[in-house]
Amino acid sequence: MHTLVTPAAPAPVVLSTAGTTVEDVIAVARGNARIELSAEAVAALAASREIVDALAAKPEPVYGVSTGFGALASRHISHELRAQLQRNIVRSHAAGMGPRVEREVVRALMFLRLKTVASGHTGVRPSVAQTMADVLNAGITPVVHEYGSLGCSGDLAPLSHCALTLMGEGDAEGPDGTVRPAGELLAEHGIAPVELKEKEGLALLNGTDGMLGMLIMAIADLKRLYTSADITAALSLEALLGTEKVLAPELHVIRPHPGQGASADNMLRVLEGSGLTGHHQDDAPRVQDAYSVRCAPQVAGAGRDTIAYAITVAERELAAAVDNPVVLPDGRVESNGNFHGAPVAYVLDFLAIVAADLGSIAERRTDRLLDKNRSHGLPAFLADDAGVDSGLMIAQYTQAALVSEMKRLANPASVDSIPSSAMQEDHVSMGWSAARKLRTSIDNLTRIVAVELYAATRGIELRHGLTPAPASQAAITAVRAAGVQGPGPDRFLAPDLAAADAFVRSGALVAAVEPVTGKLA
Repeated sequence: MHTLVTPAAPAPVVLSTAGTTVEDVIAVARGNARIELSAEAVAALAASREIVDALAAKPEPVYGVSTGFGALASRHISHELRAQLQRNIVRSHAAGMGPRVEREVVRALMFLRLKTVASGHTGVRPSVAQTMADVLNAGITPVVHEYGSLGCSGDLAPLSHCALTLMGEGDAEGPDGTVRPAGELLAEHGIAPVELKEKEGLALLNGTDGMLGMLIMAIADLKRLYTSADITAALSLEALLGTEKVLAPELHVIRPHPGQGASADNMLRVLEGSGLTGHHQDDAPRVQDAYSVRCAPQVAGAGRDTIAYAITVAERELAAAVDNPVVLPDGRVESNGNFHGAPVAYVLDFLAIVAADLGSIAERRTDRLLDKNRSHGLPAFLADDAGVDSGLMIAQYTQAALVSEMKRLANPASVDSIPSSAMQEDHVSMGWSAARKLRTSIDNLTRIVAVELYAATRGIELRHGLTPAPASQAAITAVRAAGVQGPGPDRFLAPDLAAADAFVRSGALVAAVEPVTGKLA
């Protein structure tokens, strides 16, 4: 899994009652930004806690305050057992298994739970919210496992492992990257473990925070990758001596999908001033380029529009207070179903579909570059001495394997549901699973774009006597400086591909061309 760390320490993120922003989530998850609670949030926390305390003192049972949970909600819990109940729900729900989840995901998960806590709708005490901020600010990261969330009633197991750390139990990773008992890490940083009171254990577990955090980071990564893919598509068009006429704005304005227009404009700006486009070397000039070249803006543009919709969903969730029950401004504490992950799960699956299709069309362009029967004059497999050398033959195999996996990962998780909690939770979203597979898909897409970059730049350099566009030359110069070698006899290829992957992953490809093209969409 990839992590893009913000190089400079960002400004502190101040949480109010009104939710948070995409930029703040990225700053905390990837940039280690400090978190502060606003005076407004602290006041709202205190006010909602007064409501919970008043209800806890009454003899009538209130769900989540003086009852059990889920299928056990019918049992009224006596005062002397309520602290034990809150501890027990955290301990019993911290039942994750499998590999550890990445640090950035856990930080996003905790921060987004704190965002809802700070809304004043959960009934959590200000001191508990402050402890959550203190743990994040200390660089302490709970050990959270891959499996355990069904994406309904929140990401229960992942959030429980985080709550366990707040209690000083279980394991966590310190700022030095070493996993140790959470109690030791809290003590070293002067953080007192929390002793949970009525409703607090439940409030720390009941949200879509993990899947939302992964959605927000996926959006950030995909936005960068879609710009990178527009660049590599332009480079492939150039290497194939294709025509840029299909990118003309007047052709895209008559089918006014915003993403399509943006991708076409990106490609056109990369190709401006090219001496390769339109130089057909066939006896019979091509009337049209293949779909993988000609329809690149339509495919990438549809993905861009899907990302735009995903951003809308993410922003709505960032403004939400997801808990059950919730404390309302009029003093009522009401059960609800807002913890269901369907809205987030659907867009996570949708993004996996468009990412797979973008990877697929990039692989088709790469294959075309390597096939001497379709590459319009390039050597077979872009090899130095085809037959003696295999060139990039197996690089395309690797790319094809990545595409094949992306197609499997595009199978939606959100259409599945396995009932749980004695049929009380009888329809779940599987949003956490959708998020996990999307992260793998994005990793694969990065590698696929890197292979196309490798092939397209080599193809351009093999067009002797023709001058590439200034933006293309800037990309070639930068990628060669990054350790990705150009044409020549066969060599150990894996290091070149790894360097190309790192180049795309870091955003260096976009950074290389924008001084020539201006800011790309």
